[in-house]
Amino acid sequence: MFSGPPADPAAPTPPTGAGTSSNGPGTSSNGSGTSSTGPGTSATGPGLPSAGAPADAAAIALSIVVPPVAVTPDVVPSSGDGLGRTPSRFPVTAALAAAGLLALLIALVGPGLAARGTGELRIPGAGLTTLLRTVLFTALAVHLGEILAPQLIRPLRGRPRTAVRSWSLYAALLGTAAAAGQIVQLAAVSGLGITETYATRDGGLLLLIANGLVLAALCAASKRPAFALAPLAVVIGAEAIRAHPEAYSPEIGAALTVVHLTAASLWTGGLLYVLRTMWLWRGSPVAARALLGRYARLAIWLYVALAATGTASTLRRLPLDVVFTSAYGRTLLVKLALMAVVSALAVAARRRMLRDTDPAVAHRLARREQVVLGAVVVVSAILTVVPDPHWISMRP
Repeated sequence: MFSGPPADPAAPTPPTGAGTSSNGPGTSSNGSGTSSTGPGTSATGPGLPSAGAPADAAAIALSIVVPPVAVTPDVVPSSGDGLGRTPSRFPVTAALAAAGLLALLIALVGPGLAARGTGELRIPGAGLTTLLRTVLFTALAVHLGEILAPQLIRPLRGRPRTAVRSWSLYAALLGTAAAAGQIVQLAAVSGLGITETYATRDGGLLLLIANGLVLAALCAASKRPAFALAPLAVVIGAEAIRAHPEAYSPEIGAALTVVHLTAASLWTGGLLYVLRTMWLWRGSPVAARALLGRYARLAIWLYVALAATGTASTLRRLPLDVVFTSAYGRTLLVKLALMAVVSALAVAARRRMLRDTDPAVAHRLARREQVVLGAVVVVSAILTVVPDPHWISMRP
């Protein structure tokens, strides 16, 4: 009499004559589910018990004919995310914290390292200014990205009806705080009061930027967030004018910066919103892949605008003889290296997206692209702080 659970059907079959079960002397299993009752007795059929077998023996035989499905790692039902397994929150949080600390360190010490040994004048509070400008550029990118990306989502058919939580209001408020912080710092460095600082060129432009971001925050909190485009355009224009105080054709530099800063913000912020949406849509990989494809087609034109305006700005602002001996030239080389990495990751993500129906690998590459773009934002902030390199080139 057998008792207990049936044997594992995946277990190896014992050799003939091993005697896994018997009804008497000379009775053994032949490994094919046929029982013999002794010499000269014919088999009753595959998987069927012999006459007079007890009821539990019949159940055992039936379990051999229809074995239960074994759950192995290869057949475990997937979560349906289409973007790979869900990582635990702790590693992701730790990685984000490490990236934030690294960005903070680069912003604070980057200007000093870039200017070491160049003989250029030291910029008071350059590290803090870089940090504040990094926050300002990030806020601008997040807000513009959240205005752009929904326009890519709406035409998608069969998409989930869920949407990520908006960060525009918080981004605008942080950008306002960053602009106000620059005003306070400018007042402290120049020895002027806040009111007198507003009367200076930089102080007045920073005040315009802060007020524009306040209006953008109000638009984000309203039912018409797209209205924030107008104050954000004012912010971009004021920043472009502030970044080009040079005496030689500042209007050309400002125009190039308007296009460059707009394209960079749309690329960075748009990618962030798309990645957040793809993660939210991880149960609908087809819709996630379609969204990434629509963004990729737009990103090509943004990249062209970035490359064209960046090249033109470099040729007009950086003399070739001080590329390696000025803080601006050294910082620009670092930015170009990071942009090369971004370009490689972007191309790889687009190729995998076209090759695979599962967007998991493309999503992973795009996340890495976003991380490197964050570093580009920090380096771009350093570029706006370091001195104009022309005076080095004109030295005897």
